[in-house]
Amino acid sequence: MLALYIVLGIVAFLVVLSVLMGNKMVIEKSVLISKSRKEVYDYLKFTKNQDYFSLWNMKDPNMDKKYQYEDGKVGFIYYWNSPTDKGVGEGEQEIISMKEEEMIEYQVRFKKPMQNTVTTRFIMEKKSENETLVTWGFYSPSKFPMNLFKPILVNMLGKDIQKSLDNLKGNLK
Repeated sequence: MLALYIVLGIVAFLVVLSVLMGNKMVIEKSVLISKSRKEVYDYLKFTKNQDYFSLWNMKDPNMDKKYQYEDGKVGFIYYWNSPTDKGVGEGEQEIISMKEEEMIEYQVRFKKPMQNTVTTRFIMEKKSENETLVTWGFYSPSKFPMNLFKPILVNMLGKDIQKSLDNLKGNLK
């Protein structure tokens, strides 16, 4: 009987923890870049430029890539597949919204190693004529049981996003 109470206690604890963790994951990281908002936007609007600053794009330089439509425009789709690096996996990223010099929004559809659809966006905030604060946001559903690992994922993905933003800043010197 004691074993049953222990199992029920663990299940109850996991349910409460899951509710407390919520069902959405939000990660936002920023970097100040010494360029005008127009210069930053004109670089970021081309999804292919992520190959030069995003840790995820740079992880497997030999991954298969395909493109649909015109880069820098709503509707552009970037498809990737890394048969050799399971961490890179397979998926596609589509530009779904753009606001000149202010915001670029994507829908990212992960196919492997696990299926998920997330929204990401770059927000460019003018700080001065030659300074732009770039915020990279990552917004994902977080369902049970994965939401139990949300603090670990937020920390891990947040570090990757920040390092990628630091790479972006270095590229735009």
